Parts: sequence; C-alpha cells; structure tokens
Amino acid sequence: MAVEESEPMIGELEREENLIAAVRHIVKALGPNKTLTSDAKRILADLGTRLSSMSIPSEKEEGKQGHGEDDGDDHDGGVDHDDDDKEGVSAIEERLNIIQEKIMRWEEDQSMIWDLGPDEASEYLNAANEARRLIEKLESLHLKKEDQEYQFMQRAYSVLQTAMARLEEEFRNLLMENRQPFEPEYVSFRSSEEDAVDENSIVSLGDESVEESLQRDSVSRASEEHIIDLVHPTVIPDLRCIANLLFASNYVQECSNAYIIVRRDALDECLLILEMERLSIEDVLKMDWGTLNSKIKRWIWAVKIFVRVYLASERWLSDQIFGEGDPVSLTCFVDASKASILQLLNFGEAMSIGPHQPEKLFRVLDMYEVLADLMPDIDALYSDEVGSSVKIECHEVLKRLGDCVRATFLEFENAIATNASTTPFVGGGIHPVTKYVMNYLRTLTDYSDILNLLLRDQEEEDAISLSPDMSPGTEEDSRSQGSPSRVSSMALHFRSIASILESNLEEKSRLYREVSLQHLFLMNNLHYMAEKVKGSELRLIYGDEWIRKRNWKFQQHAMKYERASWSSILNLLKDEGIHVPGTNSVSKSLLKERLRSFYLGFEDVYRIQTAWLIPDIQLREDLRISISLKVIQAYRTFVGRHSNHISDKNIKYTADDLENYLLDFFEGSQKWLQNPHRR
Repeated sequence: MAVEESEPMIGELEREENLIAAVRHIVKALGPNKTLTSDAKRILADLGTRLSSMSIPSEKEEGKQGHGEDDGDDHDGGVDHDDDDKEGVSAIEERLNIIQEKIMRWEEDQSMIWDLGPDEASEYLNAANEARRLIEKLESLHLKKEDQEYQFMQRAYSVLQTAMARLEEEFRNLLMENRQPFEPEYVSFRSSEEDAVDENSIVSLGDESVEESLQRDSVSRASEEHIIDLVHPTVIPDLRCIANLLFASNYVQECSNAYIIVRRDALDECLLILEMERLSIEDVLKMDWGTLNSKIKRWIWAVKIFVRVYLASERWLSDQIFGEGDPVSLTCFVDASKASILQLLNFGEAMSIGPHQPEKLFRVLDMYEVLADLMPDIDALYSDEVGSSVKIECHEVLKRLGDCVRATFLEFENAIATNASTTPFVGGGIHPVTKYVMNYLRTLTDYSDILNLLLRDQEEEDAISLSPDMSPGTEEDSRSQGSPSRVSSMALHFRSIASILESNLEEKSRLYREVSLQHLFLMNNLHYMAEKVKGSELRLIYGDEWIRKRNWKFQQHAMKYERASWSSILNLLKDEGIHVPGTNSVSKSLLKERLRSFYLGFEDVYRIQTAWLIPDIQLREDLRISISLKVIQAYRTFVGRHSNHISDKNIKYTADDLENYLLDFFEGSQKWLQNPHRR
C-alpha cells in the first residue's frame, strides 16, 4: 500500500523538478536581455497571472510530500499533545524563527533591498511568502487562544505585516526610481506657429485684415496611439511579483494606493512637461484673447499626446503589473489618471461656457474636433464601470463644446444682421464686413462634417422640402448640387447668412448721397461674394445657380451706376436743341455751350470718381470699357458729325484724351483735370 501511494508522489516530485528546471532555464535566458518583444512580455505576464492564481497546498500536504509522513488523522479542533505534535510545534517555531530573522534583519538596514541585487530581493520575497503560507497553515488548524500554535500565528501576523509594509515601500521605490523620462519624440506634429501668440488674432466684424486672420490651423492627426515605457521594462517582473504577493496576502488596497499615488504624480508631471498648467474656469474666463488663443492651441496639441500616448501607455503599464483585464488594474489606472484627464476637460468646459464670440468659433471647433476624434480612445481606456464617470464627463464636455459651437454660430448670424454703420465706407469698395463674412464662411467649410452634425435639427430637417419661396436661389441651387429635394443644414445656414449680409449691405449703401456710388458699392460687394463662392469650397454649398444670380445682380448694379453717372452727360451729346429755331441749321453758340457743358460734366465726374474704388482689376477694366463704348464713342461721333461747325479752340479734349483719363477712374486716388494746351 505504501509503495502504491509513493508512486504518484514520485511522479509529482519529478514534475516539480522539471518545472523548476524549466524556470531556471527561463531565468538564464532572460539574464542578458534588456528588452523583450511584446509577445514574450505577454506570455510571461500570462505565466505570472497563472502562478498567482494557483492554489497553495496546505502545510500538512507539504509535510507529507516533503518528509514522507503518514499521518492518518486530521486535526479538526485543538492540538493533540503526543510526541509527533510536539515535534510539529518545534518545526513550526523553528520555521517561524528563520522567517522572522530574514524579515527583521532588513528593518535595521536602510538600504532598499531591490537596489542590492536579485538574490537579496528573491530571498526576501521567499521569506515573506513563507510567512504568508505559514499563516495559511496555522489558520487552517482552527486554533484556540490557549494553543501554543496560536501564539506562533500571532507572531507570524506581525512578521507578515512588517514584510508587507517593506514590500509596499520597495514597490513604491521601484516605481519611482525606474520612471522613464517623458521626452516624447511623438510631438513632431506640433506646428511651429503654435508657439507664437498672435495678440491681434481676434477679429471683429469691422476689421479689414480678415483674410490673414481667418486661416485655419490644421488639427493634425499624426499622433496615433503609441505605447512607450513609462517604467523601465526590466523591473516590470519584479513589480508584478511584489504585487502578486501583496495581493495574495490581502494587501490589495495598500498596493493599489502605493501605485496610484506614484503614477498620479507622474501624470501630473507629464502635464507640466506638456505645459498644461492647472487653471480654474474663472482663470480661463479672465484671460485676454492672445493668451487664451495660445493656450487653446497648446491644449489641442497636448490632449492628443496625453490620451493617445501617455494614457494608453499608462493603461498598458497597469495591465503589465496587475494583469490585463484585471479589475484592480483598471481601478488603479482610473484612479491614477482621473485627476489629470479631468484637469484637461476642465479647460474644455471653461471654453464652452465662455462668451459666444464669433471670433472664437474656429478654436472651439478645433477643440470639439480633437475631443470627438479621441472619444473612441477614451471609451476604450475607460471601458469598465469603474471608469464610467470619466467617460461620462468626456462626453458631457464634448456635448457642451457642441452646444457652444451652435450658440456661437447663431451669434455670428446675429452679429451680421445687427452690424450697423453711421458713415459710408470711403470709396465704395468692398466693405470689411463682406470680407470678414465670406472668409469666415470659407474657413468654416473645413469643418463641414462637424457643422452639419451640430447644426442639424432632425425634426426640422425631416420636414424640410425645398420650395421657391424658401430663400433666393435655393431650389435651383439644390438642383445644381444634384439634390432635388433637400440640402444640408449647413447649406441652409450659409445661404441665410448670405441673404442677411446682402440686406445689411443694402442698408449700408443708403448712407451714400450719390445714387451712382450706391450702385458701385453694391456691385463691388456682390461681385466679391460671387467670386469668393466660385473660387472655393463654398461653391459646393451655394451651387452654381446662386453664383449666376449674384453675377446678374452685380451686373444690374453696374448698369444702374452707368445710368446714374453718365445719362445726363450723354444727353449733352444728342442733337436735340442745338438747331437755330425754325431752321435745320446748327447753332454754333448752342453747340459750343453743349461742348463746354460736356467738358465740365466730365471733369466733375473725373474729380469725384477717381476717388472711388473698384478693387477687382478685371471688374474695373470691364466697367471702364463699358463707359468708353458709351461715352467716348458718343463724344467721338458727336464731334465728328459737327466738325464743320466746331473750331479747334472749342475742342478742349480729344477722344483719345478722354480715353486716357478713364484709366484714372476707380483707383481710389482723387485727381483733377488740368489741360494747359486748350482753354
């Protein structure tokens, strides 16, 4: 019977010896290696998790296997006081004394055990584990207070507590001393202009330097998730071993707290390196735009690195130490990172509740875009219930930024409608508000997807079916875009803004006393709007029919300008009223008076309209040609027809002279005609 029972015991011993040999081989193979592949790390992590979860045989079972004892009776209550039990008590005491000596001698040494080498660390770990196993053995005996073994168990508790406190300290020290410096080369996508603060980058509807001010900063997506070593990889196995032992000894909370404190400080330091200072909402709201603009750019840059590089690496580190998918791992990650990610979100919240100034819309859109882009990463990092509060807060801040975008966009529409002027814009050129609005809209096309999402009111959009009375050109515009029955929310808003702008320009044109200048002003501005749409992504939103209608409108204003400016002068070149009464003979005096009136009229128009401005070169040239065809040609014909009745001294300007003088028109520089050759 004894032989039969020994056979499985021998097989068990052989398997254990083989296992020990295999482990020694692994340790030997790991010896010279400073780095491991991800596959090797994963396999070793799985092995560690499996070992930590394996059940540990009771002391009695070990005694049987190690010493060949054949104790047929179990101890169900107190301890029997026979010779064998006395020898067992002595063995326990001896074992406890050895363990205590190994643990307590380090209490007098201020050195960190893991700094002295792997042998000392391994010896201490084994001693602490022995204390834990001895306690498990003694607890299984259901001892009474009067039992001698009970006193040993109390001693063992004290020894284990000392060991756990030391291991917690060693764990914390390993984490701190082996932190890898955060010098990410992953910030190469950072644009150089993000360092420069443009103090004048906030633009009001009255500013002229709008083309340069509305250049959108690209939101780089170059920062893809990239795992970096936040702690030196060579100490990960040691950290895992310490954590496993602390966990097995029911010191989960102590181990977790030590980890959380160290990693929370590391994350705070990361934000400092990224120059993300801790700001309250009040601090943000009080900032001048130049400072705030710079901080928004840095936030956009930093939040991508923090989530995709640093938080992803932080989650990976937690999984490596505590086990991938382990609830403790996720809890430690969440508790360590929560304050830092909320600090970043706090800035986003402050931006969402600040004044809805149209000039800030692009920055808020950039913030919304980058946070929306990061949401899948955040959802994955904080996937479990323990991380739900962080995930919910991220979604809330994203929603608030979206609400801010909508409110700011509507404020932009209102700002156009209420932009009043008390004096006419000098020269009748392109009004700053026209430049601002059209460049603003052109820049917003970079955010088409986001704006369509945020401006869409689903119930209203479902009810939208375009009809001729919706807005100018809407039905034709939708056909030109290949959409016979509906357009996007963004397109509807953009067309509404254009209509509001046109109405505002009509109001501004009435500030001019000269009717001809009113039409010149509207011609300039409508032409500018049409050209901006035609030459940009706005064409896809407004459509070709909208462009055609604006072209027709500005041409109508050009015709009305010509009529208001030149009709009375052209009437002087007609033959009506220059004949001698009752005859067909031309009156030389009347003819001379007509020419003199024409010259005075031309000189007056020249003096006034050389100060007027048509900024577009082609439009300016086209209008000069049109004037020449009507006025200069009429003058040439009139003078030629009555050349027999007109002496040279009555011809103040030749047709070629007048043609050349037309080249001075609409340059924005007032001139006067002086002709020394003729009087």
